[in-house]
Amino acid sequence: MNILIIGGAGYIGSHVAREMLDHGHRVTIFDNFSSGLEQNVFPEETVVRGDILHPGDLGAALESGFDALVHLAAFKAAGESMVKPEKYSVNNITGTLNILNAAAEAGIRRIVFSSSAAVYGEPVYLPIDEKHPVNPANYYGFTKLEIERFLGWYEKLRGIRFAALRYFNAAGYDVQGRIAGLEKNPANLLPLVMEAAVGKRAEVHIFGSDYDTPDGTCIRDYIHVSDLAAGHLAALDYIAAQDTSVTVNLGSGAGLSVLEMVQAARKITGAAIPVRFVGRRAGDPARLTSSADLARNLFGWTPRHSDPDTLIRTSWNAYNKQKENI
Repeated sequence: MNILIIGGAGYIGSHVAREMLDHGHRVTIFDNFSSGLEQNVFPEETVVRGDILHPGDLGAALESGFDALVHLAAFKAAGESMVKPEKYSVNNITGTLNILNAAAEAGIRRIVFSSSAAVYGEPVYLPIDEKHPVNPANYYGFTKLEIERFLGWYEKLRGIRFAALRYFNAAGYDVQGRIAGLEKNPANLLPLVMEAAVGKRAEVHIFGSDYDTPDGTCIRDYIHVSDLAAGHLAALDYIAAQDTSVTVNLGSGAGLSVLEMVQAARKITGAAIPVRFVGRRAGDPARLTSSADLARNLFGWTPRHSDPDTLIRTSWNAYNKQKENI
């Protein structure tokens, strides 16, 4: 297939692009490089510089014709979304509507969308499956849920088939070490831990120590980014073959607390990784773990790299290589 990856120079986007290339697909990336990196561009790719907030950029990019597009161009910091909702409204919602309108105009009928487990909010039961109620606890999650609803309408009105992939916590780096570019201004736990390990960050802030968990810190379901990338391709193949849409979780099914992640990173890196406990963040559930049975049953996807050791070792390899440039 000829695939356009919007946000393809970013952290997750570059891994998705590599997965598509590895399986013989033609890949064009569309990116404004505000967070994407030149280092994440592969020689086999075509690169289009553009912004999802500029409909003309999208229209021009889509004129060349694509079999499918992958949308990974959303802001994703849950905490920031609670204090800067306008930023998330404009980029995540308006930007996505621009993408959907351009795709409909260009006749694209397959979209893979980077959604989020944040659509679920505070868990009613665990593990969370796709039948779990959706009630976002932060504005970021609200934007993702609204986009899923837009996709449902564009399916009805424009015949666009979609896969909405509800990620849990993406982490790690390419298991073969082919992706060199590190995230700009990361907000997720493991990159912050790695920055402390290489000496860029004096300490890691842990938001809350009094949650109803064994060690008082939040428990999350960490999914390796290479497993996520494989999930995108499997989902695209599924909606293409079945001519249907699907909404599925992509998670490991296991839970790891913030302190457990820090302690494992200390062991693997040999670094002290100082931590400081600070107040809770608005919108942070105590526990989030997934059931990804539906993805396994529908298209045979299963995580292969999402154990704590691989998550941390691949991250450490990437950060250790780049520590002089961080």
